[in-house]
Amino acid sequence: MILRARVVLPISRPPIEDGAVIISGNRIAKVGEWKELAESQRSDVIDLGESILLPGLINAHCHLDYTDMTGLMPPQKSFTDWIRLMLATKASWNYSEYAHSWIQGAAMLAKTGTTTVVDFEAVPELLPEAWSSTPLRVISLMEMTGVKSRRDPRAILQDNVDHIVTLPGGRCRPGLAPHAPYSTVPELVRLGADLARRRRWPLSIHVSESLEEFEMFMNGRGVMFDWLRRNHRDMSDCGHGSPVKCLDKQGVFSENCLAVHVNYLADGDASLLGSRRASVVHCPRSHLYFAHQKFPFGQFTKAGVNVCLGTDSLATIYKRRKQTVELNMFDELRTFAGQHPRVNPKTILQMATVNGARALGMAGHIGEISERALADLIAIPFGGKIAEANEAVVHYEGDVDASLIDGEWAVEPAR
Repeated sequence: MILRARVVLPISRPPIEDGAVIISGNRIAKVGEWKELAESQRSDVIDLGESILLPGLINAHCHLDYTDMTGLMPPQKSFTDWIRLMLATKASWNYSEYAHSWIQGAAMLAKTGTTTVVDFEAVPELLPEAWSSTPLRVISLMEMTGVKSRRDPRAILQDNVDHIVTLPGGRCRPGLAPHAPYSTVPELVRLGADLARRRRWPLSIHVSESLEEFEMFMNGRGVMFDWLRRNHRDMSDCGHGSPVKCLDKQGVFSENCLAVHVNYLADGDASLLGSRRASVVHCPRSHLYFAHQKFPFGQFTKAGVNVCLGTDSLATIYKRRKQTVELNMFDELRTFAGQHPRVNPKTILQMATVNGARALGMAGHIGEISERALADLIAIPFGGKIAEANEAVVHYEGDVDASLIDGEWAVEPAR
């Protein structure tokens, strides 16, 4: 089929006015101006009219399991207090609640333009049934901790591998997610990172999310340090440098690693991540919820770090009374633009498209409209000038008019 739109926004090349994209199976066959492609084809033509056709958005960090926790956890006095509240809430939930939450979150993302999501999976029993409930391209990373359970790290890793090998191939795929350096024992982090690298699985970990975590590792003291020591965590890895440097000693950072948050940096941290070719995932609304210091985007850019965007979970998005909030990458784009007004819209949009593809080792396959890329496309209404297209996407509010994932309609356009 041929999709025609007022503007085609390939991301990997300049915008195309009165553009068209030819789809063959689940791949893009051609992209160009309508007048060039229409004459040579006898395909089914779908004219999207006054719209922008662009690649589906890539949500590089999410917790679908926690979608229904919206508004349950108001901001706390400290990050450690929030962790306590989160752990208590999770312990009170059953399988059905997690399953409903996962499905609701996936539906929110699909209708608001996400086509690929990297999801930390705390309840692996949900898979593969959860995968079959959504058209999304889901990268499910098995979340691992081990501090509280005190189980053997090799046994924890093996349990996750045993589950992964039972999962079907196809549009969705698995990976590993040691939760964070403070919550996952160092040996499990090291073993997981090594296995993911050898098997070419994506790996992701929360890093330096809070000032309390940063102080714990840098100086061996603070609210989080005291709380974890009371809970019998081995604190011998603290007081020797930043969370980034601690994880680097464990061999975490490489091309397959998505370091989530990284809000607090010591000297040399950004350069280290750049030299290891790791990606960083920033979640703007979650960042606001915790009132962190300004995200160090400039330092990452200077160091050549690939920065992506994610939603995090709805448990970490501030909800006012009677306000509706949802998992929505357009909300993250707008929030980032508000926090970083000097960053141009094209750069911001790249963070939710080509940068996410690069982080997942899928550059050229998702996050752009180019020949042989997967047919993951979305359309939003637009009646402006072509020069305004990037800014229009970044500031867009609402659901998408159409969404195509792997060549199949997730949101079918009105005809």
